[in-house]
Amino acid sequence: MSTALGAVAVFCGSSHGTSPAYAAAAEHVGRTLAERGITVVYGGGRVGLMGTVADAALAAGGTVVGVIPRSLHDRELAHTGCTELHVVDTMHERKALMADLADAFLALPGGAGTLEEVAEQWTWAQLTIHAKRSGFLDVEGFWSPMRAVLDRMVVDGFVREAQQHIVTIDPDLDTLLDVLASAPTWTDKWGGALPSPTP
Repeated sequence: MSTALGAVAVFCGSSHGTSPAYAAAAEHVGRTLAERGITVVYGGGRVGLMGTVADAALAAGGTVVGVIPRSLHDRELAHTGCTELHVVDTMHERKALMADLADAFLALPGGAGTLEEVAEQWTWAQLTIHAKRSGFLDVEGFWSPMRAVLDRMVVDGFVREAQQHIVTIDPDLDTLLDVLASAPTWTDKWGGALPSPTP
């Protein structure tokens, strides 16, 4: 069973990284989401992989919604070409609004901020604060260590096996988007039900 993806939040680096493959993947993500009619929700920046995703989606005629803290906006890091740009006061507000606006979450290569953002949404799904999936686009094996960590979490009893598939790690974007669009199948940490869909 699958559900329509109206919007996907993309988490990624505010730098380009050392491999040209990262920027190429970011461009591919932005263009593909636009071509599928899926709104890009992202951190609102014009720099790094973030800016590449937004530029590619906009160039393909897509809708791009940025959410940026005021402190970063005031440093002239905001992407002024976004379809919509929300300026919030804190990083906490940024993540909460992105979660509200998106139907699923996709992580490209990035640093601590990228990992923290997607891990929070993974945790919220685990607690059934929402019922939205997360995916890691495994560009050149960047997220392969995360797969090993997730497997270890399950083996050592920190993540229930039934919840292991809240997150998917895959090098193929089309496969990831199909998984992100599939209906949730997990329960919360204690076996409780998923929240009802927002009308």
